Amino acid sequence: MRKVTGWRWTFFVVGMMIMSLGITMSIKGKVVGTSPWDVLHVGLFQNFGLSIGTWSILTGLSIVVSTSIILRQWPKIGTWINMVLIGSFIDVFNWLLPSTDVYSLQITYFVVGLFVLSFGCGMYIAPNMGEGPRDTLMMILVEKFGGTIKTARMSIEVLVTILGWLLGGPVGIGTVVIALTSGYIVQYSLPYCRKVLIKCIGNTEGIQPF
Repeated sequence: MRKVTGWRWTFFVVGMMIMSLGITMSIKGKVVGTSPWDVLHVGLFQNFGLSIGTWSILTGLSIVVSTSIILRQWPKIGTWINMVLIGSFIDVFNWLLPSTDVYSLQITYFVVGLFVLSFGCGMYIAPNMGEGPRDTLMMILVEKFGGTIKTARMSIEVLVTILGWLLGGPVGIGTVVIALTSGYIVQYSLPYCRKVLIKCIGNTEGIQPF
C-alpha cells in the first residue's frame, strides 16, 4: 500500500512541477499572449505587485473558499496542495528561467511551454489525488447550471481573460491557442501517464476508478 501511495504522490507532485514549468515558459513567451488564467495573474502582478505565483495561489484560495461554501464541504488535501505548489513552482521557475526580448526565442518558449504544461497536467491528474481549484469551479458550474464541461471551461476562461486584459495582462493569439489546444494534448498525455503509473505500481490497487 505504501508503494501505491508513494507512486501516486510522486506523479501528483512531479506532474504539478512539470505543468508549472510549462506555465512559466508560456509566460516568458508572452509576446503572443499566455493562458487565460495567467493573463489575469500577470495583470494582477503588474498592477498590485507581489508575484505571479502568489496571485495564482490567492486566486486559487478565493475559488477554494467560494466552492467550499457552495458545496458545504472542504476539498481534498490534494486540492490545497495543488493550489500552493503550482504557485510556488511558478515563482521558482520564473526566477530560474532567463527572460528574453528576442521574438523567435519567445515563440520557442511559448510552443515548448504549451506541450510541457499540457503533459504535466495529464501527469498530475492521473493519480486522482484531487482536482485543482479551477477544475472544481468548472464542475460546479456544470452541476448547478447544466451544459457541458467544455462550455463551462470556455465561459470561465473568457471571463478571466477579459478581466486580465483590463488589468493589462498579455492577451494574444497564444491565449486562444492554449485555450483550444491544451485540452487535446492532455487527452493523450493523461491515459499515457495512467498506464505508466499503473506499470510503476505493478497493479491497480489503490487507484480510484477513472
